[in-house]
Amino acid sequence: MDELLTDECDRAATLPLERLEAEITELAANLWAATCRWLLLVGELDRREGWKSWGCKSCAHWLSWRCGVELATARDQVRVGCALADLPAVRAAFAAGELSYSKVRALVRVATPMTEGELVELARHATAAHLERIVRAYRGVRRREELEAANDRHARRFLRCEWDDDGSLVIRGRLSPEDGALVVAALEAAQDAARVPEEGVSAEMPADPRRASMADALVVMAETLLAAGSTPCPGGERSQVVVHVDAEALADDEHGDRCELEDGPSLPPETVRRLACDAAAVTLVDGAQGEPLGVGRKRRTVPPALRRALRARDQGCRFPSCTQRRFVDAHHVRHWAQGGETSLANLVLLCRHHHRLVHEGGFGLEVTGPRELVFRRPGGEPIPASALPVVAGVDVVEQNQRRGIETGPGACVALWGGEALDLGLAVDALLCVLP
Repeated sequence: MDELLTDECDRAATLPLERLEAEITELAANLWAATCRWLLLVGELDRREGWKSWGCKSCAHWLSWRCGVELATARDQVRVGCALADLPAVRAAFAAGELSYSKVRALVRVATPMTEGELVELARHATAAHLERIVRAYRGVRRREELEAANDRHARRFLRCEWDDDGSLVIRGRLSPEDGALVVAALEAAQDAARVPEEGVSAEMPADPRRASMADALVVMAETLLAAGSTPCPGGERSQVVVHVDAEALADDEHGDRCELEDGPSLPPETVRRLACDAAAVTLVDGAQGEPLGVGRKRRTVPPALRRALRARDQGCRFPSCTQRRFVDAHHVRHWAQGGETSLANLVLLCRHHHRLVHEGGFGLEVTGPRELVFRRPGGEPIPASALPVVAGVDVVEQNQRRGIETGPGACVALWGGEALDLGLAVDALLCVLP
């Protein structure tokens, strides 16, 4: 391979300048045609969710892992690959090498099956820089229109409270969509809170199954605010989830009966092991009838000093393909309930997604040496590292020719005549063409 590359460098050094330019543009067109095929495959992989079986969070993470693509670039490529399926005119011009990836990436931001014909013609005549400017300016006009509409909705918001002749309070108002959604969510929560036994009914009897009216829910909201004051919810640990579990159930799925949320449904032991990997734990001593006899102090399963050492060592999630550095959990390779130590050698950082996969998703993890981990798919197949597959040299031009794609030196060259770009005219034309 190195000899072939050396020969190619030597050949390029002897080419006349005109031929050198022609080969560059012709090969570029072949690369764009091959890129179109590649992106269509990427879009199909995303539609089939083939990346899930490897434990990846998304198709973009799979591309980053298996194809060596930077994550932000991979997200763009997945977006373009999926959009091409619904844009036949853009797809045809791209597959013929007439449009570059940069042009197609800009087009799919605004193109629809109804408007793609005009946009492809625009892209053929514009340079990639021109097209990017035109699309960005067009989207900016649309955003300004949307912003003006949002500001208009905000300006028209109101709430009026009027006393009717019979003494009832009549409330009428208008809110912006986001504020309205917040109020509706609060009203629905207040409806649930208003489900209480009627006065004189035993508290042991079930509450009225009918939902309270929105009017009752509004009253509950008012009472709650007046009783609690207007102090916003504090940050940090706002709530505590209590799980009751037998020690035997943590150690072995076959033993132990109790494994449930407090006042809630039962949980799989593996879910509780994940929650207990890196959580605040409270020891409860239960009597023969299940009554609590004693409560120990709350303790951290992974002490702060050990957590700092773990973060310094792992730097983030250790699962192959994952780049998550924040919101990571300390996972016990051998769970502490099964005899595993809370030590650096038995801990590994995993993001929440992959922590769940290792526990409930059936993925395996084992330590094979210092800092060496092997992750396995549910079937036992090891997940490889992020190295690219080694393949023999591929002649893109030959592949395109076998598919009937013939490109020339000018296939992807813009038809622009060198005149100055009239950005306002171009955007006005798009506003007339596009909905």
